[in-house]
Amino acid sequence: MAETGTGTGSGTGKGVTAGKLAINVQKRLTRAQEKVLQKLGKADETRDAAFEEMVARFNKQTAEGTKLQKDLKAYVTSVKTLHDASRRLQDCLAEMYEPEWFGKEEMDALTEEMIEKEMDNNLEDTDTLWLDYHQNITDKCVVCMDTYLTQFPDLKARIAKRDRKLVDFDSARHHFASLQKGKKKDEAKIAKPAALLEMAAPSWAQGLISAHQVAQTNLSYNQAEEDLGRAQKIFEELNVELQDELPVLWDTRVGVYVNTFQSLAGHQEKFHKDMSKLSQNLNDIMTKLEEQRQLKKDGTAAAKTEGGAKSDEANHSDSACSAPKCAVTNGSDGELPPGFLYKVKAIHDYTATDGDELELKMGDVVLVVAFDNPDEQDDGWLMGYQECQWLQKKALSAKGVFPENFTQKV
Repeated sequence: MAETGTGTGSGTGKGVTAGKLAINVQKRLTRAQEKVLQKLGKADETRDAAFEEMVARFNKQTAEGTKLQKDLKAYVTSVKTLHDASRRLQDCLAEMYEPEWFGKEEMDALTEEMIEKEMDNNLEDTDTLWLDYHQNITDKCVVCMDTYLTQFPDLKARIAKRDRKLVDFDSARHHFASLQKGKKKDEAKIAKPAALLEMAAPSWAQGLISAHQVAQTNLSYNQAEEDLGRAQKIFEELNVELQDELPVLWDTRVGVYVNTFQSLAGHQEKFHKDMSKLSQNLNDIMTKLEEQRQLKKDGTAAAKTEGGAKSDEANHSDSACSAPKCAVTNGSDGELPPGFLYKVKAIHDYTATDGDELELKMGDVVLVVAFDNPDEQDDGWLMGYQECQWLQKKALSAKGVFPENFTQKV
């Protein structure tokens, strides 16, 4: 009994499925037949120019949104690729940076530690900045476009359904119209029965035959009228909904584009602004390293010069009293300019831009003197004589001002 029940249930399910399949096949055949008749001009087609314009704009909007989504994702991928390349470059710089390059004993260890710390912080900040930028444009731009485009597939499916229902409505309309014409012809035939029928059948039978024909005609006519009303109702419901929704969707595109590109532009501006600061920090760090290298080089050269001077002094100690008074470092006050303070050496070239400034070449020694009027001294500027010119001419008018940061004490 259980098996019989199961088999019966299974057969019923298959019957329902087969019935639905048959109905769907019949609908497709009917639609295909209606489209062929419309293309051949044997059946009129319902057209709505305003709705067709809405569909054209919908298709245009779909294509534009899909392209923008694709290009945004490509841009995000490029940002990720550039971030990875930047990170590898920064890691390479961090690995290459070694304080020992410049001589640990001769340099200020505290300064080196500070520069190393600045380097580490700069690299970490750069990586964080890239990550934030990538995440922001993903969340605020790409996700926004993804959300915007999620409503298009459903609308596209409903537009296609509306087109199918329009074909069904046209088919039902044409079928009903043909039945109307056939009903009039049948009524005319029934009103004038054939002579053979009148002769072959008694009078009471002729009435039954006529009533049967009228009933059949009315049944087909009523069924067609119901099918037409149902097809029209389904079509009009879909048509009204789409006519309300498509213009609203079309108007939202401007706001979506504005928000997307404003957000992208804002994040780009912030990223490049912050990145420029980090790039400047990195440039300052490299400048400090170059200054350290230059200081080490000048210090080594000064040490060699001092060692050579001491050797010459030891070798000629017997004739020291007869040596000419041409070196400022011998301690004779007569060879120093009035107001002498200390010596400095130029570590960079400096081109004078005014008549009261000294022209300096890297390695020149300058004898710094006090300003005649301290109020005239500007911050960061010194007054002095070039040592070689002072020893040769001792001209008090040869003094001039120069920037302090272009020199170092010796």
